[in-house]
Amino acid sequence: QLQASGGGLVQPGGSLRLSCATSGFIFDDYAIAWFRQAPGKEREGVACVGSSGERTYYADTVKGRFTVSRNNPENTAALQMNSLKPEDTAVYYCAASEVVAADPKHYDYWGQGTQVTVSS
Repeated sequence: QLQASGGGLVQPGGSLRLSCATSGFIFDDYAIAWFRQAPGKEREGVACVGSSGERTYYADTVKGRFTVSRNNPENTAALQMNSLKPEDTAVYYCAASEVVAADPKHYDYWGQGTQVTVSS
């Protein structure tokens, strides 16, 4: 099970830090990714961190602004989001997969999502 938290309302240019708490699986064996879904749009991959934390991947739309990380001893992951834009508004989900993948279908475990709204 995964539980995402930390969403909220922020002004353009602001920052938020999302957290993902996990349980029920061997965290160290899984890549953790963040996806987002805006109203009327498909779910898209935002960032991913490999099981050891050494490799990270980002969508072009967030590269340089978002940072994904994980803490294996605590079974948690995080997504630091800086320089937020209105187009970042979406429900953000954390998910776990045994492989690093951009396609949501590869992910076995999903959190419930947390709303991020970027607006003035």
